[in-house]
Amino acid sequence: MQGNLRRSQSERREQTQRALVSAARALFAEKGFAGTSTPEIVTAAGVTRGALYHHFADKLALFEAVVEEEHLLVSMSINAAESDEEPGPIKALLAGCDAFLNAMQDSGRRQIMLIDAPAVLGRAKVDEIDARHGMETLVCGLRDAMDAGALRKVPVEALAQLFGAMFDRAALAAPEDVADYRKSIKALIRGLKA
Repeated sequence: MQGNLRRSQSERREQTQRALVSAARALFAEKGFAGTSTPEIVTAAGVTRGALYHHFADKLALFEAVVEEEHLLVSMSINAAESDEEPGPIKALLAGCDAFLNAMQDSGRRQIMLIDAPAVLGRAKVDEIDARHGMETLVCGLRDAMDAGALRKVPVEALAQLFGAMFDRAALAAPEDVADYRKSIKALIRGLKA
């Protein structure tokens, strides 16, 4: 009986936390961090303010949880990407680029990850979150391509940071310009072939 009670409490906690993150994500995506209030979040989540502060220290901590989840979802999209466009080690880099840009076509995700997160959390915190999700995948992909002789050997960490900035800039492009960014990124990647 005690085990069922604990599991139920654990499930309720998880459900409340999930409701808060989901409601906050929708509001942050629509209104931005500054335009979203905690009363709006708890109303949308169907919980009390006390429940919010039980699970998160404040709106900032909740926002960080939303940013973390968005990075995880984008990373999962990238890791699931495949491409028949080009053979060899370059293939994963091009597929990952396309997957990232596809995932970032959600305007709410762009608002959360690329506009509000650096301004609200600071660059160092965003880089820390990115390091747990997408950046390591990019570093490994570049290193694998260099080790296979498909890309010129250059400092891999610096190249990954430059690629990350390039991908973010492309993600912020107007929808009608994204195709041009994709072509340009692919040309740059192919230009680094060994």
